[in-house]
Formats: sequence, structure tokens, C-alpha cells
Amino acid sequence: MSLAGPRLKASLISSPATTVGPTNVDNKVQSRPNIIFEGNKERIKRMLKEVKLSTSSYDTAWVAMIPSPSCPQAPLFPQTLNWLLENQRKDGSWGLSHDNELLTKDSLLSTLACVLALKQWGIGELQTNRGLEYIESNIASALDDKQYSPIGFDIIFSHLLEQAQNLDLNLPLGGKRLDTFIQNRELELKRGWAGSNIEGWKAYLAYISEGFGKSQDWEMAMKHQRKNGSLFNSPATTASAFTHLNNAQCFDYLRSLLDKFGDAVPTWHPFDVFARIYMVDSLEKLGIDRFFTEEIESVLNQTYRLWQQQEDDIFLDPTACAVAFRLLRLHEYDVSSDALSRFSKDKFSNTLQGYLKDVNAVTELHKASQIPLHSNDPVLDELNSWTRGFLREYLSSSSKQDHKPLHNIDHEVRFALRFPHHTYLDRMFNRKIMENYKVDQKRILKTSYSSVNLANREFIKLAVEDFNSCQLVIREEFEQYNRWFMESGMDKLQFPRPKVAYSYLTAAGTHVAPELREARMSWAKNGLLVCVSDDMYDVWGCEEDQIRLVELMEQWDVDIEKENCSEPVKILFLALKGTICEIADQAIKIQGRSVLKHLKQLWVDCLKSFLQEAQWRRNNYVPTYEEYVPEALISFALGPILLPGLYLVGPKLPQDSIESEEYDRLFYLVSIYGRLLNDVNGYKREIEQGKLNAVAVRSRHGEGSEEEVANKVKEEIEETRKELLRMVLQKEGSIIPTEVKDVIWKMARSLYVIYKKEDVIHASDLSDEVISIKDAVVSEPMVLNI
Repeated sequence: MSLAGPRLKASLISSPATTVGPTNVDNKVQSRPNIIFEGNKERIKRMLKEVKLSTSSYDTAWVAMIPSPSCPQAPLFPQTLNWLLENQRKDGSWGLSHDNELLTKDSLLSTLACVLALKQWGIGELQTNRGLEYIESNIASALDDKQYSPIGFDIIFSHLLEQAQNLDLNLPLGGKRLDTFIQNRELELKRGWAGSNIEGWKAYLAYISEGFGKSQDWEMAMKHQRKNGSLFNSPATTASAFTHLNNAQCFDYLRSLLDKFGDAVPTWHPFDVFARIYMVDSLEKLGIDRFFTEEIESVLNQTYRLWQQQEDDIFLDPTACAVAFRLLRLHEYDVSSDALSRFSKDKFSNTLQGYLKDVNAVTELHKASQIPLHSNDPVLDELNSWTRGFLREYLSSSSKQDHKPLHNIDHEVRFALRFPHHTYLDRMFNRKIMENYKVDQKRILKTSYSSVNLANREFIKLAVEDFNSCQLVIREEFEQYNRWFMESGMDKLQFPRPKVAYSYLTAAGTHVAPELREARMSWAKNGLLVCVSDDMYDVWGCEEDQIRLVELMEQWDVDIEKENCSEPVKILFLALKGTICEIADQAIKIQGRSVLKHLKQLWVDCLKSFLQEAQWRRNNYVPTYEEYVPEALISFALGPILLPGLYLVGPKLPQDSIESEEYDRLFYLVSIYGRLLNDVNGYKREIEQGKLNAVAVRSRHGEGSEEEVANKVKEEIEETRKELLRMVLQKEGSIIPTEVKDVIWKMARSLYVIYKKEDVIHASDLSDEVISIKDAVVSEPMVLNI
């Protein structure tokens, strides 16, 4: 069956007068941006191989406090003490350098830990005194609720204050202030044990074990020891555990840390797995992943091996597990959603992240839940339900808060809720990510940390430069597209809603790379031709003209000047023939064979279907649903719009692939998905206009009221989308190239954008959404704000 594309009733928008690209500019001047561009790419490639995380004074201090088992009067890792002596900040504090006054709690905690480490071993009197002066000057911030608070601050800080007293450190706090710290600690402990989430509370207590010392329930805490010997991949927690238990696996972990990092440690190790998948995700969201295909494949292959091995660094971290699942599944790796069952609502609450109400983790779990491959996936369905409710509640409460978290992801939460995976154009998505990208953003666990791999200037610089470079190409193409429309004579036809722009904008918002120009123009031109032809059969064309156009397309080799036909038919025929021949000439260079016959047949089938539906309307005939669907799929016109461009995206499509069941099923699914989206969102208007529609047809033939049928259709749309995504991501046994299936899926997303609001297509004027897409994709360059 030949399948066909959406009724993109696009409208002509005059393109900006901006000159595209430099003209008559010295080659040496032009080469400098290219050098910078390539330099950015090389630096990012190195980052994908070399992960860097800031050193943690806080964690290093805890490692420095460990006494040698063979000689308790000496430190086990003396080199860490040397690092503390050499890395005090000018103001007397220790910790990550920053200019954020709201991170004073973090500096106080790190400084007190470092002072205790030096005092314990009787060294660094000068540094100790300077640290005490800093604490005395800033101690009021430790009770300031407006400060960003490290995880477990009240418990750990009060414990360190008690340790300071035991070491006879003179901390001029005053008895009342010290009592307040102790009261805050006891209040948190009382609330925690009285709460309903006891397992999550225990995980939290285990994570901040260094805040309890000998009083910790170490048997409970050691249940969280990982394969690498650590507790929670936290050097501080592991150091405290080794100090009290002399556990060999803890020692091996700590020893490996110092072997790797030298004299100091980070606050999170190993960090590499998370950092690399986070980088891949960032590159894809920014739209620059095409520059790093080999590096990304290497990262994903490694991640998949770890997934198969059920590596702790993925499976015990809900954020890492969710991101890895989403990336691997979208890149056609065989990963089961069963891995996410450990993060069901009840089980997630039992984790450290669940107890902390980690919004970032829940956001990533929600995004992972949007990639179901089966109609019945209880794991992802339940995950989607509870994470959506959690995030909505978070946004509701967040809007009432004056004090935002250090790593504020409100915009990410809103985007995840508003735009599921199947609901946006790539370039609009990329732009939104760029507009909200934060550079060198610090994050906080038990202490603050930063990593160039998580929020990097090189990423956003490359993304903005690439976006603007591609936009110059897009802008020039848009002008050419508009000229083609005018020169073809189609502007003279009765086209009451001349939304010429929409066809091109969906193409440009989907096919991003400059080298895909021919695929973009194929999508855009055929989309517009479908709109004009559809209106001829649907609105203003007489029966004679409708029949004559089909006849001319079937005859093909005709001298139109000698044919007996109206001017509108002549204009349409010439525009169709010129476009089909142009695409066929382009395709033969890529495919190595002629596809002209196939392209012609797609259009003949489409026009015949338009004609059949026009005759049904003239005869007031209401077909059965079984009669309606075959025609409706073809008249939806994904054949002329989508299929020709598949010959132009790169890989060869042999004839046996075109004739395969897989190919036919893919296009059936994307066509029925789009057709039903159109019908369910526009059925009230179309019924009033006396037009055929799946909802109306099924309702008139006894399937229920229009509203009942519409609800059934919505369920069918969801099931169709899931099956389509499953086929797109199915690697085993597939003969259709990944690049081709990717375009099919992007078409499905475009269809959602087109038909999610019925007025986008049928409003008499340009909708705000069309204008916003044009501005974002064509008109407005990105500005680099870093």
C-alpha cells in the first residue's frame, strides 16, 4: 500500500531581509571561526575521555582523620594532611572556591572538618587558628535557613562541634548557640525516627555516618557497602566506616582513591559513568551530538556492558539508571524496563534519593518512563504516574518558595512535564535547552562540587555557534522556498489559508544538519503541494479539474500547453512534475538507481484518494470505517511528503527494503497515528463542515457517541505511538536503516506538534505557535550569555 502525509496548511511568511553569510570576505578572516569551532569540538572529545571532578576539602579531611591500624598515633594517609596545609583559602576557610554568600554553611562544614583533622594530629597551628577565626566570623550562617545546606548539615556539624570540644579546640560559640545546634540535631533525629519512611531514613543516616562516630549503627550502615568497597561512593562516609570497623574493602576503596588522585579526594567516586552519560545526554539535547558519533558510541557501548553486569554505579543511582536506560533504549540497545522497577513509588522512597526528595532523580525517572515499547508496560506506566504527580506537586510548592536550591532545575521539570519525548520539534527543543543552559554550575551533596563535564562553556559555545551557522543556511533556504512558491504560480490559486511557512518550518525543525538541505526541501515542497492539492479537492476545485489532474499525472509525458485543462490544473501539474523530477535527480546520486516511478505513483495514489473522498462528499455518502481507513491513510499524504525524502537522508534503500513488511508497517503506523491525531482534534469542526472523519464515521455506524468514539481513538493513538516507537528502536531483524527510521519517528513528532492544537492549521491567521517556530528556527539567532 502506498501511504501518504499530513495536511500542512502552511502560510506564506515573508522571510527576513538579513543577508545570509559573509560576502567578499577575506578567506583568512573566515577561517578563524572555523579554527575556533574545530578547537571546541576537540576539547569536548577530550572531555568525553577524561572526566574531572573538583577536589573535596571536606572528604579529604575525613580521610586525613583515619589513624593507622598499626600505629594509632599516626595518620594512615599523611599525604592528605599536607594537602590540607597547602590548600587553605585566603579567608581561612577550606572548600570549593565560590563567590556565593549562600554557600557559607558549606564552607563552615569543610573548614571545621579540616581544622579537626589538623588538630587531631597536632600540626598546622597557623592554619588551625586561621580556620577558627573564619568559623567564629561566620558561625551565624550555620543557623541561617536561607543558606544552601549540605546534606546532613545539622547532624554532622553538631557532631564536629562536639569533637572539637573533645580536642580542646577553643570555639567561641557561647553555650546558647551550641545548645541550638544540639537541639536542631536532636529535632531532626526525632522527626526522622517518627516518620513513615523508616527505610529511607536509615539510608540517609547511613550516608551521613561520619556525623555519628561510635554511636552509629554500623551494622545498619554497612548494608549500603558497594562492590567497590565504598558506602554510597562517598569517601567521607567510607573513611568513617573504616575508622570504626577497619573493614578491608573500605581500605581498598580509600587506597585506590589516593592512588588515582594523589593527596586529596573528590566527594563522589567513581564519577566517570555518570559524567559520561550525562555528557552524551547534554550533547544530544543541545543538538551537537552529530559531531561526536564515534565518542558517543564508545560511551554507550561501555554503559551497556555495565548495564548487563548490573554495575552498582548505574543500578544503585536512580538518576544514572534513568538516564542510561533512556539513552540506551533510544539508541536501539536491548534494555528492559524491569531495571526501573526498583524505583517504583514505594521502593524509591526507601532509597537515599527518595528520602531526600531528589527532584533531579525524579525528573530523570519521569523522562525514562516516556519511552515505553509495549502497550502494557506496568513498570513504566506506574513510574510515569507517580513521578508526574511528584513533579507537579514540587512545582506547586516551588512557586511559593523564595529560596531556590543551589542546582535549580525548575525549568527542566516544567519541560519534562509539558513536552514528553514524542511532542516537540528537535530544533525548538535544542533552543530551549540552550536558553536555560547554566555554565560551571555548582552542586551540593555533603559538600559543594563542580565538574567541567556537567556544565561546560565549550558545550554551549559550540551549540550556539552551530545553531546560528545552521540558521543562516535555513534562512537562505526559506527565502528560496518562498521564491519557488511564487515562481510556480501557486500564489494565484484559491488558497484561503496560505500557510506556506508551516511545511518548511516542520522540515527545518526536524532535519537540522546543513547537509540535509535536499531532504528538507523535499519535505517542505511536497508538504505545500499536498496542502494546495488538498484544498483543490476539498474546497474550491470543480469535479472536472479534480479528475483532469489525476489523468495528467497518470499520463505524465504530456505537453501541458497543448492539453485541454484549466489554469489551476496546469499550475499544479507543472509544480508537481517539476518537484518530482528534481527529487528523482537528487535521489539517483545517492541511491544509484532511478526512483522516479515510485515518486510518481505516490502522488497518483494520493490524488486518487483525494478524488475518492471528494466524490463521497458530493454524493453525501458515509463510508464504513473499513472503507474510510484505506483512503484516509493515503489521503493523509505521508507518501508524497515523507517517503521521497527518505531517499535523500544518506543510506541506500534497496527495492526489497521498500517492498518489505517492516517498511510497510512503519508507514502504516505513522500514517494512522497522524490521521487519528488530525481526526480526534478536528472532528467537531469537520462534522459541522460535512467532512469525513474517523470519529464521525464510527459514531454514525453505531460505535457510540462522538465523545465516546473520540476517547477510544485517543487510546488507539497512544497504542499506535508505542508500537511505532518499538519498531523504530528495534534493531534485531530490522532491514530498514536507522537513519530512515529516525526520520519516520521525527515525522510522528512533527505530526503531534501540527495537530495538538486544531487552530494551528485551521485558524485564518498565523497562530502564535507558527510564529514562534519561525522566530526560533529561522529568524532569531541565539545569543551566547555566559
